[in-house]
Amino acid sequence: MIASAFGGVHDFFHSSTWYVIRNLAIFFVLVFWIATVYWVHKDARRRIEDPLIVWVVTAIGVVPFIGPLIYMLFRPPEYLDDVRERELEIKAMEKRLGGRDLHCPVCRAEVDEDFLICPVCTTKLRQACVNCHRPLEALWQICPYCETPIDQDPGTVTLAEAKRPPRRRQSR
Repeated sequence: MIASAFGGVHDFFHSSTWYVIRNLAIFFVLVFWIATVYWVHKDARRRIEDPLIVWVVTAIGVVPFIGPLIYMLFRPPEYLDDVRERELEIKAMEKRLGGRDLHCPVCRAEVDEDFLICPVCTTKLRQACVNCHRPLEALWQICPYCETPIDQDPGTVTLAEAKRPPRRRQSR
């Protein structure tokens, strides 16, 4: 009776069905192994900048099933694109925080340092030099670019005059 039970198992493992199942299992394990090697190479290219290190990591990934596990444990935590994007965001924030944020006094639109007129509401922001046409600050007495003396318009109120208290009239 025991011989007949093992005889059935023996017959199954020597049948063509068993050979098909075994060959398919070997094929799927081989395809999975090749896919993990490909995944290690592709993921390493996205995370590591140096091509030599990418190929070394891929060679480690060729070790069946242990290589990709080792790579997953020691790979860089983020993609190169994410690192570059974060660096650009940090630079943009530093530029916003570090530089002077200039806004139009009328419409609060963001303006550049060398704008003469607000592009949104057309408010005059600065005076231009009559010689070199570069923007001038309100307190400047001479153009620092071309050494031309600045003629103040009588109708233009400078920043210094706006801060000074008004003069009292003297009674006669």
